Amino acid sequence: MKILHLDSNHQLLINQLNDLGYTNHEDYKSSKEVVEATIHEYDGIVLRSCFTIDQQFLDAAINLKFIARVGAGLENIDCDYAHKKGVYLISAPEGNRNAVGEHTLGMLLSLFNKLNKADAEVRGGKWLREDNRGIELDGKTVGLIGYGNMGKAFAKKLHGFDVEVLCYDIKENVGDANAKQVTLQEFQGIVDVVSLHTPQTPLTLNMINASFINQIKKPFWFFNTARGKSVVTSDLVSALKSGKILGAGLDVLEYEKASFESLFSSEMPEAFQYLINSENVLLTPHVAGWTIESKEKLAQTIVDKIKAKFC
Repeated sequence: MKILHLDSNHQLLINQLNDLGYTNHEDYKSSKEVVEATIHEYDGIVLRSCFTIDQQFLDAAINLKFIARVGAGLENIDCDYAHKKGVYLISAPEGNRNAVGEHTLGMLLSLFNKLNKADAEVRGGKWLREDNRGIELDGKTVGLIGYGNMGKAFAKKLHGFDVEVLCYDIKENVGDANAKQVTLQEFQGIVDVVSLHTPQTPLTLNMINASFINQIKKPFWFFNTARGKSVVTSDLVSALKSGKILGAGLDVLEYEKASFESLFSSEMPEAFQYLINSENVLLTPHVAGWTIESKEKLAQTIVDKIKAKFC
């Protein structure tokens, strides 16, 4: 089979596919239109998020057997149409779930202990001990929305803390020893921390909005290492201003481009301006699953799944 690689990844991916007898071509610069003109020559595609795989592209890919995304989600692919065309879809959430769990925990502890604020102040010559008195995770109720690979990885990291961990998921019977599955009403009634771990689907777009936020009984801390478009940023900012949300750790933003490689290219939104000036907001550039180790594990997961299906 001939495989086209549209994004750079760990070299083991191509090396091991070569060893399996596949022909691998790399094209990291061509536009979607250029790739579409030659995609009929290929049996497989490996990509991250260079562009959207839509119906027109899939119609041109007459010999395509699989699309492998070196990442957790498949929202940049028209999955329903791909299935109709008989194209096998591969993703690799197993490869970066540990990294996401560690990153989420790091954000939580940093905000609770005001580490980013305190660090900036000391570097500026300020020694404000009382202003930087933190809070402890001990005794809190942490609620996870979405309990798949990423949610389970974060819950596992919380296992050593004296916290109650709850999860809410549209799938039944996903709870385990690390998180108790509850109804949404119960979840919203008792959580102190809300962490989002859902894929981007029509159900999750704009899910965290004013209505959802206001149904949570207590003021709470919010973390998003999932997808930016699941959160209405203006509603998040309103809740930060009112104190309903005590602080936020955001690895992803509503304003990201579909490729995840950059933010907006026009005028900075007002809500984002508020976020970057807030001491109780921690921002990172979609890197929760972006570690040295996960780069290798993601690539290995893709190879293993291709091998299991086609060898």
